[in-house]
Amino acid sequence: MGGMLSYLLGGTPVSTEREEVDPSTGLSPKERKLVEDAWKLVNQDAKGNGVALFMALFKAYPHYQKEFPSLAKIPLSELATSKKMIAHANTVMYSLTSVIDNLSDPECLQEMLHKIGENHGRRKTGQQPFLVQGTIQEKLLSEGTRNKTGETIARMYSTRNAQ
Repeated sequence: MGGMLSYLLGGTPVSTEREEVDPSTGLSPKERKLVEDAWKLVNQDAKGNGVALFMALFKAYPHYQKEFPSLAKIPLSELATSKKMIAHANTVMYSLTSVIDNLSDPECLQEMLHKIGENHGRRKTGQQPFLVQGTIQEKLLSEGTRNKTGETIARMYSTRNAQ
């Protein structure tokens, strides 16, 4: 499950200290706290940050917009204000919040991730869109929170990238 969680969070966090890592998440207690603290900042504007995430994804990789039937025909210039986009972004952000809120409950987390995997599997979503989304999420988090708690975000991703 640690692999699937890392998949959703955009990489594999690794501890640079000799902290015990939870085998189900792949995170040490310190790393889990960094993820939770960073996500609290994101959640202060979940709607705006969710839309920003998808807008960045579709600007960098326009072909991914076609993978979303309800968003495929909306011009990019109108997408950020589309209620369909906002609703989908909210759904994704609530889902990610639930995942992060359950980092300390591996059994529940595993069921949630399994359901997310099944939902995306039915749509034939492969690994690549998740990896791309993780990279974009990292960039948005780093840029968007630099002035608030850049240290938290920087530590979270520097720990992850230390591998």
